[in-house]
Amino acid sequence: MAGTLIANGSEVPVELPCTLEQFLISQNQSPRSVVVELNGEAVPPSDFATRELAPDDRLEIVRIVAGG
Repeated sequence: MAGTLIANGSEVPVELPCTLEQFLISQNQSPRSVVVELNGEAVPPSDFATRELAPDDRLEIVRIVAGG
């Protein structure tokens, strides 16, 4: 089923059912290098593979950058 999510303020089409991990990979984001908030709640990386997304979910995705 086709659906739409809001990711970092933009509508993104997505094929559901889809896990958070599958979505990140489809967006060329490495699940190991991002922090994700789903509908205002931080999602632990250990939940990415099992957290199912739903139509109209709101994601904030922040890339982790090493530096000093």
